[in-house]
Amino acid sequence: MTLAIKNGYVINPADNTAGQQDVLIDADRIAAIGNGLDGDETIDATGCVVAPGLVDIHCHFREPGFESKETIASGSRAAACGGFTSVVTMANTSPPIDNAGLVELVTKRAREEACIRVYPAACATKGLHSEEITEMADLKEAGAVAVTDDGSDIPSSSVARRALEYANMVGIPYLSHCEDESLAEGGVMNEGYMATLMGLPGIPKAAEEVRIDRNIRLAELAGAHIHIQHVSTAAGVAIIRQAKQRGARVSAESAPHFFCLTDEAVRGFNTNAKMNPPLREPEDVQAVIEGFKDGTLDCIATDHAPHTYTEKDVEFALAPFGIIGLETSLALTLTHLVAPGHITLEDAVRLLTVGACVCNIPNAGMLSQGAPADLVVFDPKGEWTVTQECFASKSSNSPFIGQQVTGKVIHTLCGGAVVYSA
Repeated sequence: MTLAIKNGYVINPADNTAGQQDVLIDADRIAAIGNGLDGDETIDATGCVVAPGLVDIHCHFREPGFESKETIASGSRAAACGGFTSVVTMANTSPPIDNAGLVELVTKRAREEACIRVYPAACATKGLHSEEITEMADLKEAGAVAVTDDGSDIPSSSVARRALEYANMVGIPYLSHCEDESLAEGGVMNEGYMATLMGLPGIPKAAEEVRIDRNIRLAELAGAHIHIQHVSTAAGVAIIRQAKQRGARVSAESAPHFFCLTDEAVRGFNTNAKMNPPLREPEDVQAVIEGFKDGTLDCIATDHAPHTYTEKDVEFALAPFGIIGLETSLALTLTHLVAPGHITLEDAVRLLTVGACVCNIPNAGMLSQGAPADLVVFDPKGEWTVTQECFASKSSNSPFIGQQVTGKVIHTLCGGAVVYSA
Protein backbone atom coordinates (compact mmCIF):
# COMPACT_ATOMS: atom_id res chain seq x y z
CA MET A 1 0.00 0.00 0.00
CA THR A 2 1.18 3.50 -0.82
CA LEU A 3 0.17 6.60 1.13
CA ALA A 4 0.07 10.11 -0.29
CA ILE A 5 0.21 13.11 2.02
CA LYS A 6 -1.20 15.84 -0.17
CA ASN A 7 -1.32 19.65 -0.25
CA GLY A 8 0.91 20.21 2.79
CA TYR A 9 3.62 22.81 3.32
CA VAL A 10 6.67 20.53 3.24
CA ILE A 11 9.71 21.63 5.25
CA ASN A 12 13.00 19.76 4.91
CA PRO A 13 15.63 21.38 7.16
CA ALA A 14 18.28 18.96 5.90
CA ASP A 15 18.50 20.86 2.60
CA ASN A 16 16.79 24.14 3.61
CA THR A 17 13.83 23.68 1.30
CA ALA A 18 10.16 24.47 1.94
CA GLY A 19 7.05 24.70 -0.18
CA GLN A 20 3.65 23.20 -0.96
CA GLN A 21 4.15 19.63 -2.19
CA ASP A 22 2.87 16.09 -1.86
CA VAL A 23 4.78 13.27 -0.19
CA LEU A 24 4.36 9.70 -1.41
CA ILE A 25 5.19 6.88 1.01
CA ASP A 26 5.74 3.33 -0.16
CA ALA A 27 6.03 0.82 2.70
CA ASP A 28 8.49 2.34 5.19
CA ARG A 29 10.23 4.79 2.83
CA ILE A 30 9.58 8.12 1.16
CA ALA A 31 9.10 7.21 -2.49
CA ALA A 32 8.71 10.70 -3.93
CA ILE A 33 8.22 14.37 -3.12
CA GLY A 34 6.52 16.57 -5.69
CA ASN A 35 3.19 17.72 -7.04
CA GLY A 36 0.26 15.64 -8.22
CA LEU A 37 1.30 12.50 -6.36
CA ASP A 38 -1.37 9.91 -5.59
CA GLY A 39 -1.35 6.78 -3.47
CA ASP A 40 -3.62 3.93 -2.46
CA GLU A 41 -4.51 5.96 0.62
CA THR A 42 -4.48 9.73 1.14
CA ILE A 43 -3.96 12.15 4.00
CA ASP A 44 -5.15 15.65 3.17
CA ALA A 45 -2.62 18.04 4.73
CA THR A 46 -4.20 21.26 3.46
CA GLY A 47 -3.27 24.07 5.85
CA CYS A 48 -0.76 21.85 7.62
CA VAL A 49 3.00 21.53 7.76
CA VAL A 50 4.61 18.25 6.74
CA ALA A 51 8.02 17.90 8.36
CA PRO A 52 10.53 15.25 9.37
CA GLY A 53 9.61 13.47 12.58
CA LEU A 54 10.89 15.57 15.47
CA VAL A 55 14.03 14.52 17.33
CA ASP A 56 14.56 14.86 21.09
CA ILE A 57 18.06 14.09 22.35
CA HIS A 58 17.27 14.56 26.04
CA CYS A 59 14.42 12.65 27.65
CA HIS A 60 13.88 10.23 30.51
CA PHE A 61 11.82 7.10 29.94
CA ARG A 62 12.67 5.80 33.46
CA GLU A 63 12.99 2.16 32.44
CA PRO A 64 14.51 0.11 34.02
CA GLY A 65 13.72 0.82 37.67
CA PHE A 66 11.13 3.60 37.72
CA GLU A 67 8.30 2.18 35.64
CA SER A 68 5.65 3.83 37.82
CA LYS A 69 6.74 7.17 36.32
CA GLU A 70 7.22 6.12 32.69
CA THR A 71 8.13 3.14 30.55
CA ILE A 72 9.68 2.86 27.14
CA ALA A 73 6.22 2.02 25.77
CA SER A 74 4.38 4.92 27.42
CA GLY A 75 7.23 7.36 26.77
CA SER A 76 7.21 6.45 23.09
CA ARG A 77 3.46 7.10 22.93
CA ALA A 78 3.98 10.50 24.56
CA ALA A 79 6.69 11.25 22.01
CA ALA A 80 4.46 10.25 19.09
CA CYS A 81 1.69 12.45 20.49
CA GLY A 82 4.12 15.38 20.38
CA GLY A 83 5.33 14.65 16.84
CA PHE A 84 8.63 12.98 17.81
CA THR A 85 9.83 9.90 15.95
CA SER A 86 13.38 9.68 17.37
CA VAL A 87 14.43 10.19 20.99
CA VAL A 88 17.59 9.73 23.03
CA THR A 89 16.91 8.42 26.53
CA MET A 90 19.09 9.29 29.49
CA ALA A 91 21.08 6.76 31.50
CA ASN A 92 20.15 7.67 35.10
CA THR A 93 17.79 4.74 35.54
CA SER A 94 17.99 2.05 38.24
CA PRO A 95 20.36 0.42 37.59
CA PRO A 96 22.14 3.08 35.54
CA ILE A 97 22.88 2.22 31.91
CA ASP A 98 26.62 1.75 32.42
CA ASN A 99 27.33 -1.53 30.60
CA ALA A 100 26.66 -3.09 27.22
CA GLY A 101 24.09 -5.53 28.60
CA LEU A 102 21.86 -2.74 29.87
CA VAL A 103 22.19 -0.83 26.59
CA GLU A 104 21.06 -3.98 24.80
CA LEU A 105 18.15 -4.31 27.25
CA VAL A 106 16.90 -0.82 26.38
CA THR A 107 17.29 -1.33 22.64
CA LYS A 108 15.52 -4.71 22.86
CA ARG A 109 12.61 -3.24 24.84
CA ALA A 110 12.41 -0.39 22.36
CA ARG A 111 12.22 -2.77 19.39
CA GLU A 112 9.48 -4.77 21.09
CA GLU A 113 7.38 -2.06 22.75
CA ALA A 114 8.10 1.42 21.38
CA CYS A 115 6.06 2.94 18.56
CA ILE A 116 8.93 5.27 17.58
CA ARG A 117 12.73 4.99 17.44
CA VAL A 118 14.43 5.00 20.85
CA TYR A 119 18.19 5.44 21.14
CA PRO A 120 19.82 5.02 24.56
CA ALA A 121 22.54 7.23 25.95
CA ALA A 122 24.86 5.43 28.38
CA CYS A 123 26.72 6.54 31.47
CA ALA A 124 30.05 8.31 31.21
CA THR A 125 31.13 6.92 34.60
CA LYS A 126 30.29 3.58 36.18
CA GLY A 127 27.23 3.76 38.40
CA LEU A 128 27.11 7.53 37.83
CA HIS A 129 29.65 7.73 40.67
CA SER A 130 32.02 10.11 38.82
CA GLU A 131 35.03 7.92 39.58
CA GLU A 132 35.65 5.25 36.93
CA ILE A 133 35.09 5.73 33.21
CA THR A 134 32.71 3.31 31.49
CA GLU A 135 33.74 1.05 28.59
CA MET A 136 32.52 3.50 25.98
CA ALA A 137 33.61 1.46 22.98
CA ASP A 138 31.49 -1.47 24.19
CA LEU A 139 28.58 0.85 24.94
CA LYS A 140 28.69 2.32 21.46
CA GLU A 141 28.89 -1.11 19.85
CA ALA A 142 25.85 -2.19 21.88
CA GLY A 143 23.84 0.74 20.53
CA ALA A 144 24.49 3.78 22.73
CA VAL A 145 24.51 7.00 20.72
CA ALA A 146 26.01 9.23 23.44
CA VAL A 147 27.49 9.15 26.94
CA THR A 148 26.30 11.32 29.81
CA ASP A 149 26.04 11.42 33.56
CA ASP A 150 22.92 13.54 33.20
CA GLY A 151 21.39 14.29 36.56
CA SER A 152 24.81 15.15 37.91
CA ASP A 153 28.15 16.52 36.78
CA ILE A 154 31.61 14.98 37.28
CA PRO A 155 33.25 16.98 40.10
CA SER A 156 36.82 15.93 39.29
CA SER A 157 38.27 17.84 36.34
CA SER A 158 40.75 15.01 35.83
CA VAL A 159 38.03 12.37 35.54
CA ALA A 160 35.92 14.65 33.32
CA ARG A 161 38.90 15.20 31.03
CA ARG A 162 39.50 11.45 30.71
CA ALA A 163 35.82 10.87 29.97
CA LEU A 164 35.94 13.46 27.18
CA GLU A 165 39.15 11.99 25.76
CA TYR A 166 37.70 8.49 25.72
CA ALA A 167 34.43 9.66 24.18
CA ASN A 168 36.39 11.48 21.48
CA MET A 169 38.53 8.41 20.81
CA VAL A 170 35.52 6.16 20.20
CA GLY A 171 33.61 8.85 18.29
CA ILE A 172 30.64 9.35 20.57
CA PRO A 173 29.31 12.70 21.85
CA TYR A 174 29.48 13.67 25.51
CA LEU A 175 26.23 15.22 26.78
CA SER A 176 27.10 17.47 29.71
CA HIS A 177 24.87 18.29 32.67
CA CYS A 178 26.66 21.37 34.01
CA GLU A 179 26.23 21.84 37.74
CA ASP A 180 28.59 22.56 40.62
CA GLU A 181 26.69 20.51 43.19
CA SER A 182 28.60 21.97 46.13
CA LEU A 183 27.44 25.44 45.07
CA ALA A 184 23.87 24.29 44.37
CA GLU A 185 23.60 22.09 47.48
CA GLY A 186 20.30 22.47 49.31
CA GLY A 187 18.77 24.76 46.69
CA VAL A 188 15.33 24.05 45.30
CA MET A 189 14.70 26.99 42.93
CA ASN A 190 16.52 29.91 41.34
CA GLU A 191 18.40 32.07 43.83
CA GLY A 192 16.82 35.51 43.63
CA TYR A 193 13.86 37.65 44.62
CA MET A 194 11.24 34.90 44.31
CA ALA A 195 13.24 32.46 46.43
CA THR A 196 13.63 35.12 49.12
CA LEU A 197 9.94 36.01 48.94
CA MET A 198 8.93 32.37 49.33
CA GLY A 199 11.52 31.53 51.95
CA LEU A 200 13.09 28.78 49.85
CA PRO A 201 16.82 28.05 49.46
CA GLY A 202 18.11 29.07 46.04
CA ILE A 203 20.42 27.66 43.40
CA PRO A 204 22.72 30.41 42.10
CA LYS A 205 23.16 30.79 38.36
CA ALA A 206 26.91 30.47 38.86
CA ALA A 207 26.45 26.81 39.80
CA GLU A 208 25.59 26.18 36.16
CA GLU A 209 27.84 28.77 34.57
CA VAL A 210 31.15 27.81 36.17
CA ARG A 211 30.69 24.23 35.00
CA ILE A 212 29.68 25.23 31.48
CA ASP A 213 32.96 27.12 31.24
CA ARG A 214 35.04 24.38 32.89
CA ASN A 215 33.56 21.55 30.85
CA ILE A 216 33.98 23.36 27.54
CA ARG A 217 37.61 24.12 28.38
CA LEU A 218 38.19 20.48 29.30
CA ALA A 219 36.66 19.47 25.98
CA GLU A 220 39.04 21.84 24.20
CA LEU A 221 41.93 20.28 26.10
CA ALA A 222 40.75 16.82 25.04
CA GLY A 223 39.97 17.90 21.47
CA ALA A 224 36.48 16.49 22.00
CA HIS A 225 32.93 17.43 21.02
CA ILE A 226 30.87 18.42 24.05
CA HIS A 227 27.14 19.09 24.05
CA ILE A 228 25.84 21.34 26.82
CA GLN A 229 22.44 20.30 28.13
CA HIS A 230 19.48 22.43 29.29
CA VAL A 231 21.11 25.89 29.23
CA SER A 232 19.10 28.24 31.45
CA THR A 233 21.10 31.42 32.14
CA ALA A 234 22.17 34.49 30.18
CA ALA A 235 25.80 34.09 31.21
CA GLY A 236 25.68 30.42 30.20
CA VAL A 237 24.55 31.40 26.70
CA ALA A 238 27.32 34.01 26.55
CA ILE A 239 30.00 31.48 27.58
CA ILE A 240 28.90 29.09 24.83
CA ARG A 241 28.80 31.90 22.27
CA GLN A 242 32.37 32.92 23.14
CA ALA A 243 33.54 29.30 23.01
CA LYS A 244 32.09 28.85 19.54
CA GLN A 245 33.77 32.05 18.39
CA ARG A 246 37.16 30.69 19.42
CA GLY A 247 36.51 27.42 17.61
CA ALA A 248 35.55 25.04 20.40
CA ARG A 249 33.71 21.88 19.35
CA VAL A 250 30.62 22.67 21.37
CA SER A 251 26.91 22.36 20.72
CA ALA A 252 24.13 23.25 23.11
CA GLU A 253 20.43 22.87 23.81
CA SER A 254 17.76 24.52 25.88
CA ALA A 255 14.26 23.40 26.73
CA PRO A 256 10.88 25.05 26.11
CA HIS A 257 10.34 25.86 29.78
CA PHE A 258 13.46 28.03 29.73
CA PHE A 259 12.10 30.27 26.94
CA CYS A 260 8.49 30.21 28.19
CA LEU A 261 8.62 30.59 31.96
CA THR A 262 10.42 32.45 34.74
CA ASP A 263 10.71 31.61 38.41
CA GLU A 264 7.38 33.42 38.86
CA ALA A 265 5.83 30.08 37.89
CA VAL A 266 6.93 28.69 41.28
CA ARG A 267 4.69 31.18 43.10
CA GLY A 268 2.18 29.27 45.22
CA PHE A 269 4.78 26.51 45.73
CA ASN A 270 3.92 24.88 42.41
CA THR A 271 5.98 21.69 42.41
CA ASN A 272 5.21 21.19 38.71
CA ALA A 273 7.46 24.19 38.10
CA LYS A 274 10.38 22.64 39.97
CA MET A 275 13.19 21.45 37.73
CA ASN A 276 16.99 21.38 37.63
CA PRO A 277 18.39 23.70 36.44
CA PRO A 278 15.59 25.83 37.82
CA LEU A 279 13.45 28.39 36.06
CA ARG A 280 15.37 31.66 35.99
CA GLU A 281 14.55 35.36 35.48
CA PRO A 282 13.25 37.43 32.53
CA GLU A 283 16.72 38.42 31.34
CA ASP A 284 17.67 34.74 31.15
CA VAL A 285 14.57 33.89 29.13
CA GLN A 286 15.45 36.64 26.66
CA ALA A 287 19.05 35.42 26.43
CA VAL A 288 17.91 31.86 25.65
CA ILE A 289 15.66 33.24 22.89
CA GLU A 290 18.59 35.25 21.49
CA GLY A 291 20.71 32.12 21.67
CA PHE A 292 18.30 30.32 19.38
CA LYS A 293 18.09 33.30 17.04
CA ASP A 294 21.85 33.65 16.52
CA GLY A 295 22.72 29.94 16.51
CA THR A 296 24.48 29.82 19.87
CA LEU A 297 21.93 27.23 20.97
CA ASP A 298 21.73 24.49 18.37
CA CYS A 299 18.59 22.58 19.24
CA ILE A 300 15.50 22.35 21.41
CA ALA A 301 15.34 19.34 23.72
CA THR A 302 12.57 18.60 26.19
CA ASP A 303 14.36 17.10 29.21
CA HIS A 304 11.12 15.13 29.59
CA ALA A 305 11.28 14.03 33.24
CA PRO A 306 8.11 12.29 34.42
CA HIS A 307 7.21 11.88 38.11
CA THR A 308 4.10 10.45 39.71
CA TYR A 309 1.39 12.65 41.18
CA THR A 310 2.16 11.48 44.71
CA GLU A 311 5.85 12.34 44.33
CA LYS A 312 5.00 15.89 43.32
CA ASP A 313 2.12 16.31 45.79
CA VAL A 314 4.39 17.14 48.73
CA GLU A 315 6.11 20.17 50.24
CA PHE A 316 8.05 22.05 47.58
CA ALA A 317 11.44 21.31 49.12
CA LEU A 318 10.71 17.56 49.17
CA ALA A 319 9.39 17.25 45.61
CA PRO A 320 11.69 15.81 42.91
CA PHE A 321 13.07 18.00 40.15
CA GLY A 322 11.62 17.62 36.67
CA ILE A 323 8.66 18.15 34.35
CA ILE A 324 7.27 16.36 31.31
CA GLY A 325 7.60 18.00 27.92
CA LEU A 326 7.23 15.71 24.91
CA GLU A 327 3.56 16.45 24.21
CA THR A 328 3.92 20.24 24.52
CA SER A 329 7.33 21.01 23.00
CA LEU A 330 6.21 21.74 19.44
CA ALA A 331 3.24 23.87 20.51
CA LEU A 332 5.31 25.88 22.99
CA THR A 333 7.95 26.51 20.33
CA LEU A 334 5.35 27.77 17.87
CA THR A 335 3.54 29.81 20.54
CA HIS A 336 6.53 31.44 22.21
CA LEU A 337 9.18 31.58 19.46
CA VAL A 338 7.42 31.58 16.08
CA ALA A 339 4.23 33.54 16.82
CA PRO A 340 6.10 36.54 18.37
CA GLY A 341 8.47 36.59 15.37
CA HIS A 342 11.65 35.49 17.13
CA ILE A 343 12.26 32.69 14.60
CA THR A 344 10.58 31.39 11.44
CA LEU A 345 8.48 28.27 11.13
CA GLU A 346 11.33 26.71 9.16
CA ASP A 347 13.77 27.56 11.97
CA ALA A 348 11.46 25.90 14.49
CA VAL A 349 11.43 22.64 12.53
CA ARG A 350 15.22 22.77 12.26
CA LEU A 351 15.68 23.35 15.99
CA LEU A 352 13.35 20.45 16.75
CA THR A 353 15.15 18.01 14.42
CA VAL A 354 18.83 18.98 14.24
CA GLY A 355 19.61 17.07 17.44
CA ALA A 356 19.95 14.06 15.14
CA CYS A 357 23.26 15.54 13.97
CA VAL A 358 24.52 16.00 17.54
CA CYS A 359 24.04 12.32 18.36
CA ASN A 360 24.76 11.04 14.83
CA ILE A 361 21.34 9.39 14.53
CA PRO A 362 21.18 8.00 10.99
CA ASN A 363 18.43 9.16 8.62
CA ALA A 364 16.62 11.21 11.27
CA GLY A 365 15.59 14.84 10.88
CA MET A 366 15.36 14.66 7.10
CA LEU A 367 12.56 14.47 4.58
CA SER A 368 13.92 13.28 1.26
CA GLN A 369 13.36 10.58 -1.32
CA GLY A 370 14.56 7.20 -0.10
CA ALA A 371 14.70 8.26 3.55
CA PRO A 372 12.68 6.45 6.22
CA ALA A 373 9.08 7.66 6.30
CA ASP A 374 9.34 9.32 9.73
CA LEU A 375 7.07 12.38 9.48
CA VAL A 376 4.91 14.73 11.44
CA VAL A 377 1.88 16.56 10.06
CA PHE A 378 0.83 19.50 12.20
CA ASP A 379 -1.51 22.45 12.03
CA PRO A 380 0.62 25.51 12.88
CA LYS A 381 -2.51 27.52 13.71
CA GLY A 382 -4.37 24.83 15.60
CA GLU A 383 -5.27 26.03 19.09
CA TRP A 384 -5.70 23.74 22.07
CA THR A 385 -5.60 23.88 25.84
CA VAL A 386 -3.10 21.77 27.78
CA THR A 387 -4.94 19.42 30.13
CA GLN A 388 -3.98 16.34 32.10
CA GLU A 389 -6.18 14.28 29.79
CA CYS A 390 -4.13 15.19 26.72
CA PHE A 391 -0.99 13.47 27.99
CA ALA A 392 -0.06 10.02 26.72
CA SER A 393 2.72 9.90 29.32
CA LYS A 394 2.08 7.97 32.52
CA SER A 395 2.76 11.23 34.38
CA SER A 396 1.25 14.70 34.14
CA ASN A 397 3.75 16.90 35.99
CA SER A 398 3.56 19.89 33.66
CA PRO A 399 3.54 23.59 34.58
CA PHE A 400 1.64 24.31 31.35
CA ILE A 401 -1.64 22.67 32.36
CA GLY A 402 -4.45 25.13 31.72
CA GLN A 403 -2.54 27.18 29.15
CA GLN A 404 -3.81 27.71 25.62
CA VAL A 405 -1.19 27.05 22.96
CA THR A 406 -0.99 27.13 19.17
CA GLY A 407 0.30 24.28 17.05
CA LYS A 408 -1.40 20.90 16.99
CA VAL A 409 0.01 17.56 15.87
CA ILE A 410 -2.44 15.90 13.48
CA HIS A 411 -0.50 12.77 12.46
CA THR A 412 2.84 11.21 13.39
CA LEU A 413 4.26 8.50 11.13
CA CYS A 414 7.22 6.28 11.95
CA GLY A 415 8.53 3.89 9.34
CA GLY A 416 5.49 4.67 7.21
CA ALA A 417 3.03 3.62 9.93
CA VAL A 418 0.66 6.11 11.53
CA VAL A 419 1.64 5.94 15.23
CA TYR A 420 -0.45 8.89 16.35
CA SER A 421 -3.50 10.60 14.89
CA ALA A 422 -5.53 13.37 16.39
